[in-house]
Amino acid sequence: MEKKQGRFSVGLTGGIGCGKSTVADMFAAHGASVIDTDLIAHSLTAPHGAAMPAIVAEFGPEFATPEGALDRARMRALVFSDPAARQRLEAILHPLIRDATNAAAAVADGPYLIFVVPLLLESGTWPGQVERVLAIDCPENIQISRVMARNGLQEEQVKAIMAAQVTRQARLAGAHDVISNDDGIEALAPQVERLHRFYLDCAERMAAQPRERL
Repeated sequence: MEKKQGRFSVGLTGGIGCGKSTVADMFAAHGASVIDTDLIAHSLTAPHGAAMPAIVAEFGPEFATPEGALDRARMRALVFSDPAARQRLEAILHPLIRDATNAAAAVADGPYLIFVVPLLLESGTWPGQVERVLAIDCPENIQISRVMARNGLQEEQVKAIMAAQVTRQARLAGAHDVISNDDGIEALAPQVERLHRFYLDCAERMAAQPRERL
């Protein structure tokens, strides 16, 4: 993602099941321009999505559903057992995601940008491309129960996904801001409101002094 001069941006991240999408939707309701890289990735691998021809060529037709979408269960099983396969998939998806993210940022008209990036800290590059990193946090046992209920996965599968992400401690250490999501949606609202006001102030200061690093 190319950093846009003069636009204040936040990288929103969190472990699986922490509630990134819920919090992102709340920021969007306040007027922030939210660009979700996970949604972009899903659109690229939807039926006849832009990434599907390359994925089928690389991995074989068995990794596509009859409708032409990515067989996510099959691909998930492969990439979590074969790091080289994960790298091959990322080599296809990441450039497409980057281009789509840049295109969305170019037309965003909110007072500030929020990029939802599940593997923001793992990427090694994203932290330097945003002014603030916001981590959505909750205890790991809550993550596991949420994902099991939402996705129908077994506990071992959820733990395998979590093991591929940075630890909770590392995520908190790498964040400028933290929202705790362990006490229901009512507890999220004041946290989002406080940070929205802070980000608005940051955006105004950055617009006045675009060369200043906040």
